[in-house]
Amino acid sequence: MIGMGFLSFLTLLAISFVSAAIIHYGARYRYLRGADGFVAKWIFAWLGAWVASPVLGYWFAGVSVGQQYVIPAFIGAFSAAFMTTAVCAAAARINRGETAESPSYRVRVTEEHRAA
Repeated sequence: MIGMGFLSFLTLLAISFVSAAIIHYGARYRYLRGADGFVAKWIFAWLGAWVASPVLGYWFAGVSVGQQYVIPAFIGAFSAAFMTTAVCAAAARINRGETAESPSYRVRVTEEHRAA
């Protein structure tokens, strides 16, 4: 896991890119709206894909590329990219003193959905 080959690195890079792109551009789930938000998701998705097989297991040996198991890597990449945004958004709301019940939160969320 630590000393991976170049093909393994590229496999994780591609899996994490797809995961970050789907979450950032497809689902439009973002905290930072520009390229910096996408790159942050991509980095954390890569880390999630990297640790996914040792943590989740080595599933479907026929669907492995460069000693990386694709299905656990996708699950780890999606989880890490999603949690990165969720934790940052929650921390920002806590710092502003907002809760899900506060009126300003509901108004802002409604306005963001209309603008999207």
